[in-house]
Amino acid sequence: MVAGSRTMMAPAAVSWATALGFLDLNGSWLAFLGYRFTPWILTLFALAELVADQLPSTPSRKVPVQFGARIVTGSVSGAAIGTAGGIPIAGLVAGALGAVIGTLGGAAIRARLAKRFGKDRPAALIEDAIAILASALVIGAIS
Repeated sequence: MVAGSRTMMAPAAVSWATALGFLDLNGSWLAFLGYRFTPWILTLFALAELVADQLPSTPSRKVPVQFGARIVTGSVSGAAIGTAGGIPIAGLVAGALGAVIGTLGGAAIRARLAKRFGKDRPAALIEDAIAILASALVIGAIS
């Protein structure tokens, strides 16, 4: 569901978990997540997304390209967690479903919060904090 909230947050978190040895992806097609520079690059993308999300020109997460990207990163992240646990397909499916739920549910909750605050920025910052916390909780559960 993290990928549904912030596209790059989930793969960045999974990459750190892999690089730190919490997830064993050696020998799988996802081993690149544990390469030396991958977590740093994905973290830069995640940080850039946190900034870009605050811009008024950023498109809705529900437009096809944005939605699709969230499903892809959620699927890859779920597949990585599933691969480490011996159930890659279940992880991939769970990651995809979580991304869809996170995208639609996150958008609805953010819209309600923005309406209550009278502006979007506080709602966006709350959503950022929740995505970061959820990532930390998932990685903590893995380790």
